[in-house]
Amino acid sequence: MPHIRIANDLPGIRGLMTDRPDTAAPLNAIADALLRGDSPLTRGERELIAAYVSELNTTRFCADTHGAAAAAQLDGGIDLVKAVQHDADTAPLAPLLRALLRIAAEVQAQAAPVRDETIAAARAEGATDTHIHDTVLIAAAFCMYNRYVSGLATALPTGPGYYEEAGRRITTHGYATAV
Repeated sequence: MPHIRIANDLPGIRGLMTDRPDTAAPLNAIADALLRGDSPLTRGERELIAAYVSELNTTRFCADTHGAAAAAQLDGGIDLVKAVQHDADTAPLAPLLRALLRIAAEVQAQAAPVRDETIAAARAEGATDTHIHDTVLIAAAFCMYNRYVSGLATALPTGPGYYEEAGRRITTHGYATAV
């Protein structure tokens, strides 16, 4: 049961955003910029970072929604997403993406600088300043989004196929116009 009255049946952040379009607009704009704007990371890779951080935060709605969006855009699909969410160190990933997920995990774990050796390992795999910047910002933003969804105890979807449809919607339309 959500901690606040939500005047619609939509699960997760969608219900919150539908009730509060004033806060939804800037939150969606941030998500759109981070996950769909210019970056050396593909949209699928950025969605995977969001899904991974959400999994670490045990925010099922966000982990599964962004996991579906990542799956729709990455070779390996949902099997790759599940492998990363289970254990990013053993998932079949390019070394650069694995190193960036380690950065994201450190950002998720505590509000402290990412360890120098974690940054150096990512740079050794080809990470640029922009790769590192985008990874840290996605991870930090998804800690906020996850806490928004979980902190208010929002409902999970009950219908089958919800996450796959959400992944298709995000992949096609993005976040800037989403509610």
